[in-house]
Amino acid sequence: MGITIQEASRKSGLSAHTLRYYERIGLIHEVDRGPNGHRTYAGADLDWLDFLTKLRATGMPIADMCRYAELRRQGPRTTAERRRMLEAHRERVRARIAQLTGDLGVLDYKIDFYNALESQ
Repeated sequence: MGITIQEASRKSGLSAHTLRYYERIGLIHEVDRGPNGHRTYAGADLDWLDFLTKLRATGMPIADMCRYAELRRQGPRTTAERRRMLEAHRERVRARIAQLTGDLGVLDYKIDFYNALESQ
């Protein structure tokens, strides 16, 4: 038995609007519907939404996410391409982390500078 879109929204942290949008653009498959016609999300759907949320949080563009989802639907023959996509994205994430680490160092330097000025 699946859960409602409201429950899926609460568990995934995504709004119901975003869940419907993700379905409309093909990021998630057409969700099953109950006898009342309402969407019902299964555990596997929530796992997929969790993964999509992580891709988005790490800056993967929606177009790339859609491409990944399409490859996933094509099955095991696309595993190498999906892996390559994730490896390329991982490198972009690492580069962003390195940039943020450098930026954080500059902020720390300035904060230390102002602390030193204030303690004089």
